[in-house]
Amino acid sequence: MFDMKRYNLFFYAACLTALVSLSACQKFLDVPPQGLLQISTDDSAVNDLVTGVYSSLIYISPSDGYTYDTHGISFIAATNIMSDDADKGSTPGDQPGIAELDNFTTTSSNAFVAALWNGYYVGIARCNQALATISASTLDTMSKAKIGAEVRFIRGYYYFNLVRFFGDVPKILVVPSSPQQVQTDPAFVTRDAAADIYSSVIIPDLQFAENNLPIRSLTPAGRITKGAAQTLLAKVYMYQKNWGGVLIETQNVINSTQYQLDNYVNLWRQVGDNGPESIFEIETAENNNKDGGIPDYCTYQGPRNAGGTWNNPADTYDPNGDLGFGFCVPTTDLINTYEPGDIRKNATIIFIDRSGANNVGAVLFDGYVIPAQGTQDIYYNYKAYHSEITETFFNDRDHKDKNVHLLRYAEVFLMEAEALNETGHTQDAIDTINHQIRARAGLGASTVPLLQDSVRAAIYKERRLELAMEHDRFFDIVRQGNAAQIMHAAGKPNFVAGKNELLPIPITQIQLSGGKLTQNNGY
Repeated sequence: MFDMKRYNLFFYAACLTALVSLSACQKFLDVPPQGLLQISTDDSAVNDLVTGVYSSLIYISPSDGYTYDTHGISFIAATNIMSDDADKGSTPGDQPGIAELDNFTTTSSNAFVAALWNGYYVGIARCNQALATISASTLDTMSKAKIGAEVRFIRGYYYFNLVRFFGDVPKILVVPSSPQQVQTDPAFVTRDAAADIYSSVIIPDLQFAENNLPIRSLTPAGRITKGAAQTLLAKVYMYQKNWGGVLIETQNVINSTQYQLDNYVNLWRQVGDNGPESIFEIETAENNNKDGGIPDYCTYQGPRNAGGTWNNPADTYDPNGDLGFGFCVPTTDLINTYEPGDIRKNATIIFIDRSGANNVGAVLFDGYVIPAQGTQDIYYNYKAYHSEITETFFNDRDHKDKNVHLLRYAEVFLMEAEALNETGHTQDAIDTINHQIRARAGLGASTVPLLQDSVRAAIYKERRLELAMEHDRFFDIVRQGNAAQIMHAAGKPNFVAGKNELLPIPITQIQLSGGKLTQNNGY
């Protein structure tokens, strides 16, 4: 088994030379620092730069997901592992930085936290460069609006995650005219209030996207759609408790008739990619017979060998090896929350039966056998599994073509139900949960009392189970205002209310700003 400790050298080898550092991509990633780029008036540059924006969702650098991360292990740790849905997993000594996040002992020097900050701001830099180039191009007005809307959606999404990770953050919406501007312009080295980021960046970007993007049926697979903008805008409104806005946007999505609920079991398998339930997913694909997925997304979360005998001759890549490093393992608390008969349970979690006959602990959907006595843990994240037998795979396990589903139609109903309940329509709220969420999960109608508090708790529970291991839970419990209570009950007593709802500002960024960037409370 390959121990992840060797990756530690990546965390400290990179020297951060500016707050934002790299810029947009031409021919994917090889470009000078952003401060040295000129705004191009060449229309052909627009496609390259927009491709770079989309590519940033997958990775900033294909070989360095440890300095710049948007949806790799840092994202996994800060969304799933930090919640009550998952624990660190792996071996006790592997990746102490992830253990810090899981145990809420994180400091401002945590490399995984720094990678998130770096990755998101490089992604935003790509967005800003693309928007400036679109504006300067000779494209017609309609084309500019449509392409710009795609980019602004992604920028709005990035800032939405940044404020949920860090709270107040720098508001950078321009391409700096020189490297010196990055160091001297207050916009680059001071934090804007999260409320201002919402009102002046996130919401305007998503509203622009909603107004200028086509519906799904008129959009190629993998591109941002009007429905994606409406759904993310509804989610933003939910975080602001703008329940009227949530109802407007969820109804817009429902009334568009562009989406429908799919077979839950298939949602996170390749057969479910760009399916009828998908609203926004990170599109990965092979390129010239090479895998092009998020670095180590599957490998980090794959079942890990602990001295057992693995035998899968159909997996010609590694017939006698395991599947990964064993991080992000589901908790017993999550498992015990499922009701009997809930089909979501076995679609979300790989269960290893230690007493399995003939040393068979689990047989996955493609026939892959995990041994009963050969794994580090007994639970693993099924939604992170990508088959090397029946799904697209070109022998690069570090970049499997695994699409990550960030918004789907079921969440539209969950948000609608929450907004209905918060506006006094409790019966309609529980009807939506029963007919759209629980019925698909194979469950009967909820029997909770028709009281707002009771229905709210039922909706929160359904959100947890419907979206389990989908990078939403930690954000959700912080939004709901009961993170400390939940974390303590889940056996994570180090969580401090008023501190651990947010990550620390990376110390490197504070130093680069000359101390102008302030630190979050308690760090």
